[in-house]
Amino acid sequence: MFVFDHLVHRLKHGCETMAYPHGPAPALPDRHGGSLRVDAAKCVAGCSDCLPVCPTAAITQPGPRGVSLDLGRCLFCSACVNVCPSGAVTHTGDHRMAVRSPADLVVGEPGREELRLAAALDEKRLRLFGRSLRLRQVSAGGDGAEEADLNVLGTIGWDLGRFGIQFVASPRHADGLVVTGPVSRNMELALRKTWDAMPAPKLVIAVGTSAISGGPFAGEPAVLGGVAAVLPVDLYIPGWPPHPLTILDGLLRLLGRLEQDRAPAIPAATRP
Repeated sequence: MFVFDHLVHRLKHGCETMAYPHGPAPALPDRHGGSLRVDAAKCVAGCSDCLPVCPTAAITQPGPRGVSLDLGRCLFCSACVNVCPSGAVTHTGDHRMAVRSPADLVVGEPGREELRLAAALDEKRLRLFGRSLRLRQVSAGGDGAEEADLNVLGTIGWDLGRFGIQFVASPRHADGLVVTGPVSRNMELALRKTWDAMPAPKLVIAVGTSAISGGPFAGEPAVLGGVAAVLPVDLYIPGWPPHPLTILDGLLRLLGRLEQDRAPAIPAATRP
C-alpha cells in the first residue's frame, strides 16, 4: 500500500525537473544581479570612487580614465555599482560567467566590456567526456556556500545526472576534479593526492571566487590563493558563491552543450 501511495503522489506532482537548457532559464533571485559589465566610455575622467570600496581590490585603474574589473576576485557585493556616479559599472542580470582562462575574467578594457564565455574542450577530450563526465569534489578550505550550490544540482529540480554528469566518491573513478575554497596550506597535500589518484586525461574546475583567486582570503599566509597555484585549471566559475545555474552553464559549455551566443536568463529584478 505504501508503494502505491508513493506512486500516486509522484504522478500528481508530475515532472519537476526544469526544462533548461531546452527551455528558458529560471530567473535569478531579486538580490542576485548576475554578471557585471564595465563601460569604459562612461567612466568620468579622474574618478576613482569604486576603487576604495572594493574589499578584494578586484578593481584597478590602468589610466586616468576607465577601470578594469577582475571577476575572478570579485565578491559581487555591489559596492562598486552603488558608488559609480556615471553608471559605468552595472549588473547585467546574466547568469553566464564561466571562462576557460583567468584573463577572460577581466572586463572594462576597450572591447572587453563583458566576459568572454568558456569554449568547449578540444575534440579529443570531448569524445571522452562529452556524454559522460564523473566529478570528484574537494573542499580545499571552503566555507560551505559553493558546496551547498553544487549539492543543489543533484536535486530533482536540476537533475545534473540527465546530462551524464555525476559526482563520485572516489578520485579513481573521476574524470574531473571540482575544487572549492582558497586552497589552505593544510589541504594542499590532500588536493595533490586526490589529483594524482585520478586517471589521465583529467580536468580541474575551480568553483567560486575563493577557488579562483583566494577571494577575501587572498594574501593570507594560511592559504595558497586559488587552485591554479597547485593544479592546472580547465574551467573557472566565478561567484561568491556562484548560482547553481552559473555552475551548470559552465559545465555544459565545457562539454559543448551550449553555444556562446545563447540567450541569457531572465534578468533579475532591478535593484533599488
